[in-house]
Amino acid sequence: MTTEDSKVHIATALNLSWAFGINKHVPVLNLSTKHKKALFYITGHTGVLFDFENNTQILYQGHCNNISASCVSTDKRWLATSDIGKNSMIIVWDTNQSIPIKTLFDVDPVGTKKLCFSNDAKYIVSLGADLPQVVNVWNWTLGDDEPLISLKLQPTLHLQNYITFSTNNVEDVVSNSPDQVIFYKWNLEGEMSHVAPRLEDKDFNKTIGNYSQTIFQPNSSLALTATDYGNIVVWACASSTTSEMKALKIIHMQEKPITVLTSILDYLVTADVSGYVKFFDSQMKLINWYKQLGCQGAVNGVSFTFTKTKPALHQPATLEEGAEMGGDYPDQSTLEEREFIVDDFSVSTDRAQYLYFQTDGSQTLFLQQEHEKDIRAIACHPKSSYLAIGSFSGILQIIDYETKELQQQLRYSQNYSRITSLAYSQGGDFLAIGFDTGNVEILDSVTLQIEGSLSGVAENEARFDYSNDAIKHMCFSHDNTYLACADIDNCVVVFVYNEKDPLIPWRYLGKHRAHYKPISDLMFLESLDEGEPRLLSLGHDRMLVEYDLANSSLDELRLLSSDRIEQDGVPISLSLYPPVVKESFLLVSNDKYKLKLFNTTTKMCRHTFLGPTYGTPIQKISVLPTTDDKTCKRFMAYCTQDKIGLSMFPLDGNPFKSMALIAHPNKVHDLVCSFDGKYVFTAGGQDTTVLMWKTDTNALEASARLGGEGLTPFYTLLEGGREGELFSELEEYFYYAQMKHQGIDTMETREVSGTIPLSEIPFVVRALGFYPTEQQIEEMTNEVKFSSYVETGHYVNQVDLEALIKLYINHRPAFGLHPDQLVNAFEKIGLIGEEGDVEIQRSELLAILQDKGEHLSEGELAEYLSSLFGGGADADNFSLEDCLPEKISISMFAKQLLGLELVSE
Repeated sequence: MTTEDSKVHIATALNLSWAFGINKHVPVLNLSTKHKKALFYITGHTGVLFDFENNTQILYQGHCNNISASCVSTDKRWLATSDIGKNSMIIVWDTNQSIPIKTLFDVDPVGTKKLCFSNDAKYIVSLGADLPQVVNVWNWTLGDDEPLISLKLQPTLHLQNYITFSTNNVEDVVSNSPDQVIFYKWNLEGEMSHVAPRLEDKDFNKTIGNYSQTIFQPNSSLALTATDYGNIVVWACASSTTSEMKALKIIHMQEKPITVLTSILDYLVTADVSGYVKFFDSQMKLINWYKQLGCQGAVNGVSFTFTKTKPALHQPATLEEGAEMGGDYPDQSTLEEREFIVDDFSVSTDRAQYLYFQTDGSQTLFLQQEHEKDIRAIACHPKSSYLAIGSFSGILQIIDYETKELQQQLRYSQNYSRITSLAYSQGGDFLAIGFDTGNVEILDSVTLQIEGSLSGVAENEARFDYSNDAIKHMCFSHDNTYLACADIDNCVVVFVYNEKDPLIPWRYLGKHRAHYKPISDLMFLESLDEGEPRLLSLGHDRMLVEYDLANSSLDELRLLSSDRIEQDGVPISLSLYPPVVKESFLLVSNDKYKLKLFNTTTKMCRHTFLGPTYGTPIQKISVLPTTDDKTCKRFMAYCTQDKIGLSMFPLDGNPFKSMALIAHPNKVHDLVCSFDGKYVFTAGGQDTTVLMWKTDTNALEASARLGGEGLTPFYTLLEGGREGELFSELEEYFYYAQMKHQGIDTMETREVSGTIPLSEIPFVVRALGFYPTEQQIEEMTNEVKFSSYVETGHYVNQVDLEALIKLYINHRPAFGLHPDQLVNAFEKIGLIGEEGDVEIQRSELLAILQDKGEHLSEGELAEYLSSLFGGGADADNFSLEDCLPEKISISMFAKQLLGLELVSE
């Protein structure tokens, strides 16, 4: 049974197939029983039930924020997860069927920091994530979504970070922060009391240290708190007539900080920063310890297998019925030296390691090391099922994503500790690595050795340091001749390959800072005629720069052209449009939710489409490769700030040809596709996770068909739809434009047609409330004018109603105009006046309107302002001084000139 086949109940275009990585801040839970070996851990907003014997995953999806806590019932049947963020929730899962059983919505305004099952699994206690903290007790087995009890803690008690039930009495709960322990008492009548006893070093004349975890001792009324000074604080009732707790004594257990305190039947279990796990009896006598587990870092979780084994302290354990006696268990660290029998357990650490330890034989059955710091760089091999993952931990992993097995791993030293970019060559022979120091290494993709290192001369190695800042983008040319890198210092660096010189195969060519703002993307093209590589870079400065590789020489990277491709929007990503049309296009996404096509030769904007509007603009585009040359169906994967999506080609603005879902709640840092287009991979940065998504293009095609044919999908983007007022106005303006072109006052017989001249497009869209600039008007007319030029060699001078509707929808602002845009503009160019309103000098406003952006002549400005003020007044006799005050406030400009009402906050 595989993950892809077992738990995907509803086919979507993208289905989460595998999760690489782990959230090291949430302890791993041991869900193993007699019949299976499984661990549960968190990756971003997804829980993973990992059967490490069969190397399969079952993914628990349902949260829209990063999961902050998880807990499991004693019998491993019920599992609960919680998150922190907007619309936070607690989900209870049935681990036998891996389905959600109960969802508790909006449990806390911020979210849940910790939660725990009661011993009978009937109740859940949750701890809020922010001050003032709220403690809730839930009976999740009932239909009610409200907590049984809710208690708001005083902010003076500080932020509690751990909470648990007593194993002896479900009505007792304890939590702690690093400096405060709180004991709770609740009942079914909805009452809850709490006490927060103070404890200072002077009380016992000992250094206590910061608290890590607190539990109730099994079969006792005592409570125990572990500290980072290696102490155990023992709490007891102040008297027999009260339940108020106070510190009874402090026991110094060890020198190193204790990070985990738990229990298994009659044993107390501690774990520390060195990876040791120790077992004590109820008298705090050491029974046994394990130190050769193989893990690194401080232990943050110890979880035991459920096998119904019931060991006693002073006699051999009683095994469950049907179990065989014997085994290779260690002896207790006591004079009796009896056999120490305890269930297998899992251990997780703050170094992103987790393992499964088998006590019978004292061996580690499974040990996994994941990335403990940000993953921001991934790359797919162009011919094989290999995925390269690089992180800020300085670890480079090569994983076979089909078998889910680690093929190779390389750990870099402190000087190369943060990998920021990865790229495979087009043939898959080389793997380039970029670091935050600006260093670049080019490795053999098979051996992971630096190219040229076999010569034995360090200077010959393909290791370069020509950048002063972190490498952001990397790409190889199609013929593997060039490697281009872009750093966050806005520079492009190019290296050239010489296969005739095996001693020094890669050399530095040159470097150029052609952008004054951050570089958005970098790519190589193959020239249409000669097949030579062309290098392009795209920047936030709205410039598309092409480099003259053929005429560049050592330390002189020349420019071939520099074109401003955007007027208002900021370009974000750059890709090559697939060959679904005869013309060769560059595909660019911008921050206005638009996708634009530019001719690869002339750089002319040929098409503008409304892109997916799922929260944020598209951040990166990757066209799905295909191994079937006969198919004309092509697709692209894309990511926004937190989502991953899939779209169909050819682009036309149809909203039903795209889909998206949450990939990483914080941010998607990178996106790549497998060589055959079957999988898409996303890197989540801070959540140290790489997610593997299986594509189902048939599902997206089905969704597009359900959206309708022709103009039907586009009607949904018009306010009111096909029967709405906007569509009626558009039709009226369309036919009025025909009359206007033929002459309003003519008495001749009119010719009725289904088209209007291109010159009428600006007037129609302005009448509908879309006010394009002159450049936008040119782009709109060129889009229609050259629409069939490649096929026919002729221009199109007319536009029909269907094309006009698509043109209007695709070019207008994605979310319309908002007064906040005017407020932001005024705040940037104006000053705060005497009455607190933003003002600008009349002369300065007129100068900006004439000199900045698209320039207006004085006559044009007078004409436009006279229309706004007088509704067609004589522009020759129009006086700006008579209509505009010396100081123009934002409220005056909005109401009197534009007729807008500014809503005050």
